[in-house]
Amino acid sequence: MKKTLILFAHPYFEHSTTNIRLLECYDGMDNMTLRDLYEDYPDFHIQPFRERKRIVDYDRIIFHFPIIWFGLPPLLKLWIDEVFDMRWISESGLNILSGKDALIITSVGGRELNYSKDGKFGATVSDLLTGLRVSLQVNNIELKGIHIIYNADNLSEEDLDFQCGELSKILKVE
Repeated sequence: MKKTLILFAHPYFEHSTTNIRLLECYDGMDNMTLRDLYEDYPDFHIQPFRERKRIVDYDRIIFHFPIIWFGLPPLLKLWIDEVFDMRWISESGLNILSGKDALIITSVGGRELNYSKDGKFGATVSDLLTGLRVSLQVNNIELKGIHIIYNADNLSEEDLDFQCGELSKILKVE
């Protein structure tokens, strides 16, 4: 399994039964390091050089977060702004992150039907992730997939079991 850095960002984690369960899926997986950005940076003072030094050691980055008011959690957005600096290029002109891949694991409180062009919000979850997707593309990080958990505030135990099984399958794919 690829050496993987999981960047978890949830400002209201203690209130999210779905994400509490999903984090359990990472337990026991080889070559995975979980980092909770809200635990690491409660003051929002990100250390970009430390973060850049850390992520070069990984082959894959998993961005795990809920959609907050139709976008990324504020600390994750700040992390991207400060760590994925456009000037972060090697002397040869190549981006140091070239060749890495990424997964996006995200949850939303609403139903899937609401997140469609014809739905209540008039936008898909993929639309709402455009900034992150472009940031990955600019840094030559290949986005391998987006896994979306809809209706995250109202999942039954059976639904949570299913979502954990799906996430485990995704994590085992190279």
